[in-house]
Amino acid sequence: MDRILIWGAGAIGGTLGAWWKRAGLDVTFVDQVAAHVEACRTTGVAIEGPVEEFTQIVPSATPDELKGEFPIIVLAVKAQATRTAAEQLKPHLAADGYVLSAQNGLNELAIAEIVGPERTMGCFVNFGADWLGPGRILYGNRGAVVIGEIDGSIRERTRAMHQALQIFEPDAVLTENIWGYLWGKLAYGAMLFATALTPDSMSANFADPAREKAFIALGREVMAAAKARNITPVGFKEFDPTAFMPDAPLAKARDVIASLADYTSKSAKTHSGVWRDLAVRKRKTEVDEQIGIIGKLGREAGVDAPAIRKLVELIHDVEDGRRPQSAETLKILVDAC
Repeated sequence: MDRILIWGAGAIGGTLGAWWKRAGLDVTFVDQVAAHVEACRTTGVAIEGPVEEFTQIVPSATPDELKGEFPIIVLAVKAQATRTAAEQLKPHLAADGYVLSAQNGLNELAIAEIVGPERTMGCFVNFGADWLGPGRILYGNRGAVVIGEIDGSIRERTRAMHQALQIFEPDAVLTENIWGYLWGKLAYGAMLFATALTPDSMSANFADPAREKAFIALGREVMAAAKARNITPVGFKEFDPTAFMPDAPLAKARDVIASLADYTSKSAKTHSGVWRDLAVRKRKTEVDEQIGIIGKLGREAGVDAPAIRKLVELIHDVEDGRRPQSAETLKILVDAC
């Protein structure tokens, strides 16, 4: 496997990179948190949690320290940092290299604009992980990992990256429809943003029948936008987005919400990364880049998304301190659905 640079060594990038480096791959981290960089390259990054625990030293640098070109760059920053990171990494990407987006959302669109579509590869990740602090990452649970070219082709480089991802997740999938997976997860992602409006766990939110209406409305709006854009959504083990298609029966959607309550109750990661951004790290979330873009792409295709708009508005209210994370804040969304 060619040299791999992981840009963003947090929950997703740090877990993946630690696994690869332990397996003998040539991995380098780049991260903007200097204390995390220093820990990873000296004492190592500690992977904690129920899946497996180990500590791995990984060569690491801040963006200012980085030198050289790399044939493979895995971009694993928050969605709102995608454009800035893509501009920063571009001088370090080999002419025949590519960027793999290991993020949530449709960031491949922005990456392709900056480094070119031929140098952009898509990836869908759904394992549970949290950055706990410098040199510490919680790997809460295994989850789906899917890889595919954004033009739907299968190339030698795609097969090679798929094999590399199987080192981390043996059930990793190689697909010709990466956009279907990414849109499918957006429906789940919109629901996770809604759970972050409260202090309750993901499981407690999904198990509350009074909140079900909002989750179903969000899922349906995402799927309506996907259908209007001729995307064929694909599910994964933990989530079936087709239950929220415009013509799907309500009972099917309710079954999926019930299964999410069960699935999330079994993870060591009790709250979403969105909740952690709001409640712990006190920082802006990825709501505009992950969820707001659904409304924009839906409008382009003639689909209105009022629940999505209200969700984005409420997340901004919490970010800016106008509303607390509370059951009452989520109820505003429920009442609007």
